Amino acid sequence: MVNNAVAGTADLARTLKNVGRYRRLALAAVCVVMLGACGGNASSGGGGPLTIADLAPFTGPDAALGPTYLASCFGATRAINNAGGVLGHTMACKSVDTRGDPADAVPATRQMFASTPNLAAVIGVTSDEAASVVPIINANKTVVFGMTGESEFSNTHFDYFYRLVAPDLDESYAMVAIAQQRHYSRIALAFGNDIGSQTFVQPAISAIAKAGMSLVDNETLDLHASTFRTEAAKSVAAHPDVILTEALGATAASFLSEVKQLNGGTMIPIIGTSATIAPAWYTSVSGAIGADALSTNFVADNLVVDSTGPAYQVFSQNLLAEKGNVGDTGNFNTYLTAPGAVHLYDGINLAALSMISANSTDPKVYRPFIEKIGNGTPGATVVSSFADGAAALKAGKAVRYVGPGGPTNFDSFHDSTGLFEVDTYDATGQVKVVGQLTPQQLRALAGG
Repeated sequence: MVNNAVAGTADLARTLKNVGRYRRLALAAVCVVMLGACGGNASSGGGGPLTIADLAPFTGPDAALGPTYLASCFGATRAINNAGGVLGHTMACKSVDTRGDPADAVPATRQMFASTPNLAAVIGVTSDEAASVVPIINANKTVVFGMTGESEFSNTHFDYFYRLVAPDLDESYAMVAIAQQRHYSRIALAFGNDIGSQTFVQPAISAIAKAGMSLVDNETLDLHASTFRTEAAKSVAAHPDVILTEALGATAASFLSEVKQLNGGTMIPIIGTSATIAPAWYTSVSGAIGADALSTNFVADNLVVDSTGPAYQVFSQNLLAEKGNVGDTGNFNTYLTAPGAVHLYDGINLAALSMISANSTDPKVYRPFIEKIGNGTPGATVVSSFADGAAALKAGKAVRYVGPGGPTNFDSFHDSTGLFEVDTYDATGQVKVVGQLTPQQLRALAGG
């Protein structure tokens, strides 16, 4: 884009009569050269579609994450567009591949700003790349709803960063709390060597000690390896009651298959993170160890999702209507309970309603309204969909949006985390809720 802008300058100078237009084009070329320093944020009024960018891994070991978030974007923007859009704009989704690697994520983020007109918000941003890209997004004054669980975002304030999912340390405590509920005492860990998975390890080790359990094995799985025979053999030899795990891509299927083989064909129980409630993970692992073995030996922590009522009905209808746009992802219905799909759907609705409330699609203007609409103000009307919220705002009412992810309660660091449930799969791959975790259970394992 930079080369085209520079090469065409002479032709533009000869043909353009309007000096003001020429200056705007020149400024745009400078912005491209500076890779987004001038910003590409949306502005008020009519015009082209507002873009929601899904900045996440679409290739590499964590490639299953990007499509999950894109599904939520397709569902949310479909509902918004069907309700009339935002201030004369429709909304569209764009995928931006970070490959799950900061070295790739940083230039991808800068190129996103340089090449995306009417960029209204960013979603995705996993633990793989968040520490590297959130400062860039924040400097460009663009709202981002991040899926990172890194604890640094629990005590570092970025004006434009919002998080609707729990930090990884809370998920670690949740996994150990599930192990307590099931009376396991000998715990093995098996986590991928990516940044996002490794952030669970130390909090889990601390919680295991505080719970009086024994850590009998701790394996780091190279996501680029093709076999995990050595790691599986060590895990089996340690005779754990359960394996706590997160390893995405093909790693989980290969490792757990080898564990089952080395354990005489019997699967050792598994407790996964919320990332294991995803179509690609289920398809891969059930194919490797068998759907029956997975359904009887697996549970995962997950954020509570309201799977009944009007908010969930609108969410599920719009998400399922966009099924063909996400591609072949195996068990698509798993998206209906995946934290990424549910909570980023809510984030997009919060952003869109905030634009209407602020009468602006510019993130610098609408950003403060996210907390007001998410947390609510005295006397606010509770709404469960963008359509209901937009109608109430146009009628002059204050609103509080409560979507399928439940009510938000943003703190000073823009964190809003809900309660945990315990999920499993049945033999057909459907997600089933089999238990709940209280805040007291998690707090009892913190700070060990």
